[in-house]
Amino acid sequence: MMKPTHLNRRHFMATTAATALTLGAGRAMAAEPIKTAGIYTVPVEQQWVSRIHKAALAAQDRGDITYSYSENVSNTDYTRVMREYAEAGNTLIIGEVFGAEQEAREVAAEYPNVSFLMGSSFKEDAALPNFSVFDNYIQDASYLSGIIAGAMTKSGNIGMVGGFPIPEVNRLMHAFMAGAREMNPDIKFQVSFIGSWFDPPKAKETAFAMIENGADVLYAERFGVSDAAREKGVLAIGNVIDTQSDYPETVVASAIWHFEPTLDKAIAEVQAGSFAAADYGVYSFMNQGGTSLAPLGTFDGKVPEAALALVAQREAEIKSGAFSVEINDTEPTSS
Repeated sequence: MMKPTHLNRRHFMATTAATALTLGAGRAMAAEPIKTAGIYTVPVEQQWVSRIHKAALAAQDRGDITYSYSENVSNTDYTRVMREYAEAGNTLIIGEVFGAEQEAREVAAEYPNVSFLMGSSFKEDAALPNFSVFDNYIQDASYLSGIIAGAMTKSGNIGMVGGFPIPEVNRLMHAFMAGAREMNPDIKFQVSFIGSWFDPPKAKETAFAMIENGADVLYAERFGVSDAAREKGVLAIGNVIDTQSDYPETVVASAIWHFEPTLDKAIAEVQAGSFAAADYGVYSFMNQGGTSLAPLGTFDGKVPEAALALVAQREAEIKSGAFSVEINDTEPTSS
């Protein structure tokens, strides 16, 4: 079901924002908000999609777009929803097509005047100029969170629970593992994928098994993992969003994704009439403001100083370009 949001603001802008005062140019016509739709295969509360949704709401609040969205869209229904939004006059459509790559691109080809910005495991195609791709390349912050995890584990055994072993997940796990090994090269990793983007009970049970097998720190790529950690009294590292307020004694650190630079770039291109096939992945990098390490919060003063010093050093080097976190999209394995 399509869900319009902030209808009062949209009505206000449609009726009152026809003109704007520009410096040195008197009154000029204001740019119309871009009619934008989001299509998501999971609830907007799910961590990855929540960051896209948050950025879209922010863009709507400042008047750049009007925004409607559909959530829990099955992969088999995805292209139908794409067509509905395109036919409804949306000129920018955002979402994630990991389970409907080819079909989504075929639909985009039918609507050359609509700009599509889609999460994808594949690259852009110059033959499809209105279809751009993105992914959350937050390996920089994942690496930093790994340094903290490596300093906090006492057993030298870390459990990692992911959704699917696709590049978007794999690269974050590898970066996290590399960071942890900076503190302890002998750390062992238990790696498992639950085959779902949103199945907290299954993620929780998988995490329980890892704890039984000696893990005292868990990488919570999926919802449910931090619940297991809290119940068993071990630590967790978050991914994409900061859930420490929900798990104040459990979640030590989190790699945060900021989708705003990605979406803002697309909005600017649509406004300028210059949207073209491109890979927007770079706008998730730390030096673009696309990722950050969440504040330590309740764990302030509990993380070893050596780890904090290394985090500060590496963060500065990442931002300056002196240090690059490896992007490894291959499937990680237990070690």
